[in-house]
Amino acid sequence: MLVVQSEEAGIDDLTELVQQIVAFHMKHNAEPEVVDLLMEVEDLDLLIKHVDKTNFKRTCLYLTSAAKYIPGPDDLLVLDIAYMTDIKFEEYANALQIALFLDNLQYVKKVFTACDDVLRKKQFCYILGRQGITFELDEDMCADDEERYAMQDIINNAKLSEGYLALARDIEVMEPKSPEDIYKAHLLDRRACAGASVDSARQNLAATFVNAFVNAGFGQDKLMTVPSDSSTGGSSGNWLFKNKEHGKASAAASLGMILLWDVDSGLAQLDKYFHSNDNYVIAGALLGVGIVNCSVKNECDPAVALLADYVDKEDPFIRIGAIMGLGIAYAGAQNEQIREKLMPILTDTKTPLDVVAFTAISLGLIYVGSCNQDVAHAIIYAMMDRSEAEFQDPLTKLLPLGLGLLFLGKQESVEATAEVSKTFNEKIRKYCDMTLLSFAYAGTGNVLKVQNLLGNCAQHLEKGENYQGPAVLGIAMVSMAEELGLDMAIRTLEHLLQYGKQNIRRSVPLALALLCISNPKVNVMDTLSRLSHDTDAEVASAAIISLGLIGAGTNNARIAGMLRNLSSYYYKDATLLFCVRLAQGLVHLGKGLLTLNPYHFDRFFLSPVALAGLVTFLHACLEMKALVLGRYHIVLYFLVLAMQPRMLMTVDENLKPLSVPVRVGQAVDVVGQAGRPKTITSFQTHSTPVLLAAGDRAELASEKYIPLSPILEGFAILKENPDYQEES
Repeated sequence: MLVVQSEEAGIDDLTELVQQIVAFHMKHNAEPEVVDLLMEVEDLDLLIKHVDKTNFKRTCLYLTSAAKYIPGPDDLLVLDIAYMTDIKFEEYANALQIALFLDNLQYVKKVFTACDDVLRKKQFCYILGRQGITFELDEDMCADDEERYAMQDIINNAKLSEGYLALARDIEVMEPKSPEDIYKAHLLDRRACAGASVDSARQNLAATFVNAFVNAGFGQDKLMTVPSDSSTGGSSGNWLFKNKEHGKASAAASLGMILLWDVDSGLAQLDKYFHSNDNYVIAGALLGVGIVNCSVKNECDPAVALLADYVDKEDPFIRIGAIMGLGIAYAGAQNEQIREKLMPILTDTKTPLDVVAFTAISLGLIYVGSCNQDVAHAIIYAMMDRSEAEFQDPLTKLLPLGLGLLFLGKQESVEATAEVSKTFNEKIRKYCDMTLLSFAYAGTGNVLKVQNLLGNCAQHLEKGENYQGPAVLGIAMVSMAEELGLDMAIRTLEHLLQYGKQNIRRSVPLALALLCISNPKVNVMDTLSRLSHDTDAEVASAAIISLGLIGAGTNNARIAGMLRNLSSYYYKDATLLFCVRLAQGLVHLGKGLLTLNPYHFDRFFLSPVALAGLVTFLHACLEMKALVLGRYHIVLYFLVLAMQPRMLMTVDENLKPLSVPVRVGQAVDVVGQAGRPKTITSFQTHSTPVLLAAGDRAELASEKYIPLSPILEGFAILKENPDYQEES
């Protein structure tokens, strides 16, 4: 006889069974099975009761890795459980990682207050500084005033320049390089050399950028910082005036790039340009001040003090220099004082369009990912105020870009603004829609959004529409979250090249560049090399600059060879030769010590400020002729937001450099593997400081020291191991 039990009783039985299975699996090292089961029965909280000291690390590793593939909002729940587990077992560095990934500053504060080891807190500060977020320590987080100031300095990246130059001295690359050292024209045939020797304003402008990129952060070069009484008779004044009009602005700003992160020295050297009679030089100096202060925060706020007065000047180029300088210096800082200064520019109908466009971008950068409604409304009104004729102007496309930056990575929060964008003029409506969608889901790997963007790429455009450029870039922005999605996006973009219309083909190289930034994958390199000889000049110029971006800071010999050949191929075409020179400068960025990759810490973190700088530049490249190759080539300096040293610098307990042997090799995914598998493969042993390429991972080669950082990247503090015994 069949007894039908009540439904409740059945569920209770199953719950008891689940508890038994969980307890059994946890005892037998089957953590992934436990997590999968508890996700299935929607009872992940049960996990915290069952983890212990032996298995919590493997459990948390599985949770954080699985979260990438789980649709929201369940992914946040999974990360919450991992965070609580790490806090429970005092694994504070990992808890901090998750708190930053969730962009939850309350969780970050909780980590600081829960941990009572000052040295570990200093390591947390290095992690916060590398992520580039604005974070103020208070007495609850560190009671000792002196220690707190020292830790705040680390978060503010005050020591970044010092560490970078220590790395450069150790690798022996302090000697300044000239653009000619990069072009290596002597390796080419004679006709190309003859073409290159003509001293034109366009070539001088290219040399300015190459010089700025190659010597970025070194404090010395052969064009801008040459003392005027030197035997060569050259001085920065001479080089400045080898550039025409707006070229002078880029030349003056390049001094800021050369003195990157060195605020005191940088401001002292830029000061002389503020007294110039040439408005372009002043504009460049203002931008240079912003560049020098990029990533470095200072209690005195020198950038605001110097730039705020110039925002309301008569000359539009001076205003753009000051506004862009503020945007770069305070990216991600959410500074109220600057907002009050810049917002009236958007609402003033007499302001020139270019000033409005750069104001929108700067406000977007300062409030990146904050969903600030006041700024959003100001940019929306600025777009509604534009006349019919202005919608034809490429600069108008920068307004949706500023709006998108506010919602970077914030997913559903963009929906209300996206509804408002449907009321815009039809010439910008769809463009704005695509931009907002791609920014809001950037770095999430959301498959449905990629399908939506692809659907828009498949449509046949009406005359005058051009929203497919942001849609193609959006595919790359959404898919760059993890390796699998990234590879699928590359294949998808290859199909778009074959079947897409011309405007799509012009955007594909830029999307490929974003997917492989500072990470030259061979298949992408070959595709871009093919496109760099395209019959359409816009496709070719986008492909050439993209070659520079995928090789940025890697000194990749193959890309360098391709670009040398392209300089010979295009020696008669000044515009494409200019693009080749820019790409050559990017490949040798910081003499190979810098990266533009927005992902760091074992690809776990996405730096919103770095991504914002990259996509701002790439969106400007969608209008290459008008902006990058026109009079607004200063947009190239937005790349400075993504520049970071690709180093591992180990320091002792007094934060002084400490050289130790480390193994550096390709990272291996060990999630869910049994035992204690090796985390790197095909490694080499070096002494720190060392350079880390994309996909590299480092681990200590001796047990003499214990690292306080879970991942060896950037600055890692080492503590002496009390149990270590020298081998006889």
